[in-house]
Amino acid sequence: MRGPHNIWRLVRTGATLERTGAMGVVLDAFQAPPHMRMVARILGWPFAWLGDKGDPALPPATRALTALGPAYIKFGQILSTRPDVVGDELATQLRVLQDKLDPFPQDVAMREVASELEQPVDRLFSEFSPPVAAASIAQVHKAKLRETGEEVAVKVLRPGIERAFRKDIDAFYLAARMVELLSPSSRRLHPMDVIAHFEGVVMGELDLRLESSAAAEFAANTRRDEGFRVPHAHWFLSSRRVMTIEWADGVPAGDIAAIDAAGHDRAALGERVLKLFLSHALRDGYFHADMHQGNLKIAPTGDIVAMDFGIMGRIDEYTRRVYAEILFGFIRKDYRRVAEVHFEAGYVPADRNIDEFARALRAVGEPIFGMDASRISMGRLLTYLFEVTERFGMETRTELILLQRTMVVVEGVARSLNPHINIWQVAQPIVESYIRQYIGPRAMARDLTRTARVLARLGPRLPQLAESALIHHVWEPKREPRRRAWPRLAQMALGGGLVAAGVWIGALL
Repeated sequence: MRGPHNIWRLVRTGATLERTGAMGVVLDAFQAPPHMRMVARILGWPFAWLGDKGDPALPPATRALTALGPAYIKFGQILSTRPDVVGDELATQLRVLQDKLDPFPQDVAMREVASELEQPVDRLFSEFSPPVAAASIAQVHKAKLRETGEEVAVKVLRPGIERAFRKDIDAFYLAARMVELLSPSSRRLHPMDVIAHFEGVVMGELDLRLESSAAAEFAANTRRDEGFRVPHAHWFLSSRRVMTIEWADGVPAGDIAAIDAAGHDRAALGERVLKLFLSHALRDGYFHADMHQGNLKIAPTGDIVAMDFGIMGRIDEYTRRVYAEILFGFIRKDYRRVAEVHFEAGYVPADRNIDEFARALRAVGEPIFGMDASRISMGRLLTYLFEVTERFGMETRTELILLQRTMVVVEGVARSLNPHINIWQVAQPIVESYIRQYIGPRAMARDLTRTARVLARLGPRLPQLAESALIHHVWEPKREPRRRAWPRLAQMALGGGLVAAGVWIGALL
């Protein structure tokens, strides 16, 4: 429950931020005004001795969040996707936040599985290993199905994690409300909306049925993608707190020595991971939004295997077309067209000067395209692009920020596999293929066909709908503009006063 009783949690948070040296980093990232800094120091400095020390080997912000526990770790990970809120420097620090905690006992996990699946574990699985990975929300066990002998991964939520997260989220809401009250300038960052977004993501991750659904949808979309695989979920061995999914053999994408030892072509893998991400984002509008090395394996066959589907990104078809046209315009160095796309999509207010905007876009693109191939970065381009569009009045679009953040992560994976990869050379055929298929005469014909199908389904009702709309427009009585309440109350008070004065004067006479 939100309220003043959460102040103690905020005091503990402030104390840990002070003790780890993260307080100044966080205040600078949010550009906190002087009075906000003073309140933060009052909540933190006198109680610093109560704060957790954390791991001195970590940067201050990561050190503090890791020490504060699972909800703060997850919050830091979510904030790493919002450089528009925390700034590029802090977002970069938070991207390396390690989501690893000590595991809980194996027997506790087995009791949880038996309770959720309503059968004894030994009846379902012939083998059930100790935890092989433990994160802030859940841990994973390797098991073998008794009926088929198939090896699977069983993901189990931490005991009491839902209650613990709700308590911390309540404290986050109180902190956001205090920030809004004490620092009106911070309202442009929408602190309450940021916490609401975090709550939505976390509540989704706390229901493993939703992750199973995400894995199934992602697998269906990508089933024809050569060299890519999504493990299939076992629906009848999954529930809200337990998820069973096919076990993925292979070496982690971050283990370069093991990849080389297995004889895989790292240059080809680097290109493939980038092409796959762009295909998923543009073709499907549904992409893995946490595609770092820890969530990717290289199978013995050379396939890239994706794991952990708790954070997925989705963009609608119209936004995909806009995004593709923007990338295509930059590839061709057609900055005027990139500017026109922003205005056509309504991203930039119509009262701004399109020529000035095109000139600002050229200042973004030219320096990047002038770099050495190994340094050209689509993620950097998108970061600079959002900075320019913000100056011209574009409002923050969360789905594009998530796309940009994931692009940065995917580029990092691709460069770790192949340091000399030319990002634009790899991206160009994917973007051009999308443009040919979804923008132009073929796309127009497909859109008209789709519109005709909708009209055909509604055809029998169209005359009735048109008649109802016309009757409503013709016969709707015109209403007088609604007057504000206070002028009418003032008139009543004045009238009553005049009557009382008249009565009083009449009595005197």
